[in-house]
Amino acid sequence: MKRLLLMLTVLISALSLALTGCSKDRGSDSKVIIKGSTTVLPITQKAVEAYAKTNNKVSISISGGGSGNGIKALLDGSTDIANSSREMKDKEFQLAKEKGVTVREITVAYDMIVPAIHPDNPVKNLSTGQLKAIYDGSINNWKQVGGTDSKIIVISRDTSSGTYEVWHKIIMKKADVRKDALLQASNGAIVSAVSQNQKAIGYVGFGYLDDNVKALKVNGVEGTIENGKSGSFPISRKLYLYINKKTASKNTLDFVSFLTSPEGQKLVKEAGFIPL
Repeated sequence: MKRLLLMLTVLISALSLALTGCSKDRGSDSKVIIKGSTTVLPITQKAVEAYAKTNNKVSISISGGGSGNGIKALLDGSTDIANSSREMKDKEFQLAKEKGVTVREITVAYDMIVPAIHPDNPVKNLSTGQLKAIYDGSINNWKQVGGTDSKIIVISRDTSSGTYEVWHKIIMKKADVRKDALLQASNGAIVSAVSQNQKAIGYVGFGYLDDNVKALKVNGVEGTIENGKSGSFPISRKLYLYINKKTASKNTLDFVSFLTSPEGQKLVKEAGFIPL
């Protein structure tokens, strides 16, 4: 009986040490966690794949969930890098200060938020005013903007999305999106939904556009790399990484440096976004 108790004690001690090791692993120099924007996700995925070829001892995990969730994870210490398709808000910087987090903002690419419709829809251009009216419900039929006589199905991102935040600020002027809008959790989900519905309109990051949807001009300006980089496209923005300068590991800093290097910026372009 004593021998059994001794064995159980050793086993429990070993388990305790293992769990302690796991809890420390979050901050280990061999592991980097990235969370946040689904817009920035393809960029970091490509960068991680390339980085791993010469740094195979580093474990990097990536997940989406939206810019807001990524920033929240950075502030509560559950991620090393927060991907974000919007700037951090004043209240988030204030919360960071209260938590003792020293935030560093890194611009990694330029992007545009491009309205997208079904390829069979004849509409080619919408003004920012028309987009606002469509999304707030003032315009609800395609014939009102030069299309066919059919109801407009509005598709939007959810409120945790940085893409939604930028759209809400630039297009909606902070007005509410119509209540019957179909909310999607990612750029990819919006492309899929729009491609399957001739009456639908959505908006996505430039890098997510493909032949399954038709990109609209906005105020007569086409969403091209040149127009995005110059800022002439009406819904242009920067894409960011955020880190905690106090706790950032060497590998976290090395990965950030890689992504902003000429080699990393080639990957930004390959992902369909606009390099620095």
